[in-house]
Amino acid sequence: MKLRKLPNALVHAALAGVCFVWIYPFLWMVSASFKSQNEFFEKGLNLLPSAWSTENFERAWHAGRFESYFFNSVAVTLAVIVIVLLITSACGYALGRYSFPGKRFVLAILGASMFVPLEFSVIPIFQLIKDMGLMNTLSGVILAESGGGHVLFVLLFASFFAQVPKELEEAAVMDGSGFVRTYVSVILPLSKPIIGSVVIMQFIWTWNSFLLPLVLTLSSPELRTLAVGLYALRGENIVDWTGIAAGGTIALAPIIVVFICLQSYFVNGIAGAVKG
Repeated sequence: MKLRKLPNALVHAALAGVCFVWIYPFLWMVSASFKSQNEFFEKGLNLLPSAWSTENFERAWHAGRFESYFFNSVAVTLAVIVIVLLITSACGYALGRYSFPGKRFVLAILGASMFVPLEFSVIPIFQLIKDMGLMNTLSGVILAESGGGHVLFVLLFASFFAQVPKELEEAAVMDGSGFVRTYVSVILPLSKPIIGSVVIMQFIWTWNSFLLPLVLTLSSPELRTLAVGLYALRGENIVDWTGIAAGGTIALAPIIVVFICLQSYFVNGIAGAVKG
């Protein structure tokens, strides 16, 4: 029995070592956010600060203007999530529940668009937002972030909705529900796992988005999001490394909290979509 348990113990130990190496940069960043500048350079690889200090967080939050950047990120992320959920769920409902001429062509176009890098569309997005008069506004950033194809989310919703029994729709129609009411009251509430998956992934993507918020708020530093504000801590001559570490910890904390709260929906949503 002991010989049989030994390989499992070795495997677990090896996996624990790999896991530690994998998360070490994150642990190092959190540790560096509590260190002084001198200790950061003298004992950079040490994960335990000699004296725990919150001075770096205070400097990043107030002097680095992370207070306004944080609320900008919250406003942009929440608005984008709502818009993306409405658009992708509606598109997924139409693709998953109904057949129409050209459906395969639409799916092919959606699939092909997944391979188009964001950088290719920056100039058209910039020109469109400028023509709409939304440059240097949070509204412009929200529209730019929520205006992508989000093909993955559409396909997740379509795959899930295709599994829903038709009897539910027929019963709703017999009760007098129309297309929109059936979608909102009957079909959409069943897709909570997919909604959780979309919320997590879109939250991470929008919260960490850098290029579009940077381009669209160049003339208005007060409208920067956390990702752009974190880059701004890097000065031309002096780099505030401990301040950047504290800012990175502040930026990553909400992502970890959201993922922990919605991880069950994420796993069930991905598993259900793949199964379908």
